[in-house]
Amino acid sequence: SAFRNWVKADGTTDFLAESDRYHLFVSLACPWAHRTLILRKLKGLESILPFTVVDWLMGSEGWSFSDSKPKCSPEPFYGFSHVRQLYFKAAPDYTGRFTVPVLWDHKRETICNNESSEIIRMLNSEFNEFAATPEQRDLDLYPVDLRAKIDETNSWVYDTINNGVYKCGFAGAQEPYDVSVKLLFESLDRVEGILSKHRYLCGDRLTEADVRLFTTLVRFDHVYHGHFKCNKKRLIDYPHIWAYTRDIYQTFGIGETVDLEHIRRHYMESHLQINPKGIVSVGPDLDFNEPHGRDKM
Repeated sequence: SAFRNWVKADGTTDFLAESDRYHLFVSLACPWAHRTLILRKLKGLESILPFTVVDWLMGSEGWSFSDSKPKCSPEPFYGFSHVRQLYFKAAPDYTGRFTVPVLWDHKRETICNNESSEIIRMLNSEFNEFAATPEQRDLDLYPVDLRAKIDETNSWVYDTINNGVYKCGFAGAQEPYDVSVKLLFESLDRVEGILSKHRYLCGDRLTEADVRLFTTLVRFDHVYHGHFKCNKKRLIDYPHIWAYTRDIYQTFGIGETVDLEHIRRHYMESHLQINPKGIVSVGPDLDFNEPHGRDKM
């Protein structure tokens, strides 16, 4: 990620936390962008942080804007057709990847940040004065006493699960696939063990570690199991992980941020190197609203 500016509530950077100054550009299919929508929801920032959803189909020019598909809308500031144009608006000589999420500062007309792990930290701590309720203002998903545990958990979850499914799906040869899929399911087994003893990854409190894992888990049986060849087990074959995924889904309206049509159609229609005909499979019948029972832990 090339744009790593920080929004601060205390004004110590050029990016002050303000109402209606920032705008999120996201894909409902992308697990990294999904993190930011969850934090926006949990922290009650809907009224001050609008967002635009890109088309689920990623073509040769990258993410595009459209108003012809559910929940998608045109780019609101310049009439751009593609996310890449926002990058060139911010930095005309930009040569990197054109990723989402994008936290756009329309006061300075530039990208503030395009690294999801940093955006969710900002949303967690720097916009508290704008939170919809006192409870949302006080909610801290990166508490000081758990930061070392959260950072350590994020590290192995990212490498072997969040990014691990991509390593499996885009492996160019058998050996790297074999290595990645082994590490993936070893880590899922590790998560299952943790969740057999604790409601959340880092203990008895919901943290950003749970948000970061959830966006992979909610996509697992629908996309990664088949499309990315992560088919040793299904999510529902792990009783604690499956109940945990439902627990997170049912928390604070997080389920409202999940769009399985965008998720399924993006991966299967966009990754023609994996799915040459672009046929979207029917997918499993999963009920994320089924009672989870983990509130008794």
